[in-house]
Amino acid sequence: MVTVSLTGASKEDVATVFGVLRTAFPTDRPSGDVPHEQPGDRRPVWTAVFDPTEERIPTGPTPLEGSVTATLQGGYVAVDRLVDALSGSFAVQEQGMASGDQEKEVDLRLMTQP
Repeated sequence: MVTVSLTGASKEDVATVFGVLRTAFPTDRPSGDVPHEQPGDRRPVWTAVFDPTEERIPTGPTPLEGSVTATLQGGYVAVDRLVDALSGSFAVQEQGMASGDQEKEVDLRLMTQP
């Protein structure tokens, strides 16, 4: 299981990223679940959990309106599978990584592929 947190993006771009991941892997979110903006000045963080199985449905390049900041946290193999899936749809820049005994956390910037 990998927890994915998205920030710094429009709710439409968040829906696009979660849609790509939902197509590739099972998730804890129902298919009709869409991101909602909360009132106030705080930057929203959208979170979902994905189960990156070995067999995934590949996705192709997917446009974004802007860039999306993503934090992935989970087991090493599971996080790597999610990063691979995201790389099939978006330009992915690794912004940082922290690792422990059982898990790692990766910070990514997702953009439209050139």
